[in-house]
Amino acid sequence: MRVETWLLFLLTSTGMSLSPGPNGLLVLTHSALHGTRKAGFTVAGGLLGFTVRIGLCMFGIGALVQTSLVWLTVLKWVGGAYLVWLGIKVWRSPPMSIEPQAASSSGASWSLFQQGLLSGVTNPKALLFFTALLPQFIDPHGALWVQFLVIAATYAFTEFVVEYGLALAADRIRPWLSRVGRKFNKACGGVFVAIGAALPLRP
Repeated sequence: MRVETWLLFLLTSTGMSLSPGPNGLLVLTHSALHGTRKAGFTVAGGLLGFTVRIGLCMFGIGALVQTSLVWLTVLKWVGGAYLVWLGIKVWRSPPMSIEPQAASSSGASWSLFQQGLLSGVTNPKALLFFTALLPQFIDPHGALWVQFLVIAATYAFTEFVVEYGLALAADRIRPWLSRVGRKFNKACGGVFVAIGAALPLRP
């Protein structure tokens, strides 16, 4: 993967990680209920789930591209349109929020890990999201395994920083979300629209 392509994916990945979603809400909830250390297991499960999902999307797309490079162009434009549509939905969505909960130490670590893993793997909207996004960064002439490792590691890094940051700041971020959550969603939605409109135009 070229350095400029990786930097663009890093920027995109950061925007994706910052956008509201079920894994972020799950981490916030588990941190409020069980404390930051226990929420770390939720984060770890989510990261493994994201890695599996990225692998499924990349190697599925890679198999399709081997049939015809035309499919990569089609996927780029269809994916770009989907990202624009998703950005509009995020723009219009209500702010993410959770009710305050008393901290507890009763959450089993393995159970929290499983919940994070299932949330990361089974979300069909997220599967569509990665299927739309990844063709923008795949080089059909490069080694797919290497590209998978780079993309998965980059996304896991940005997601870890954001989600663990949410766990550490759960008590502080809850009132912030209630105040500026809608503006935050509009900012994230605007990022998705820009990504969806610009990436398919890249050579």
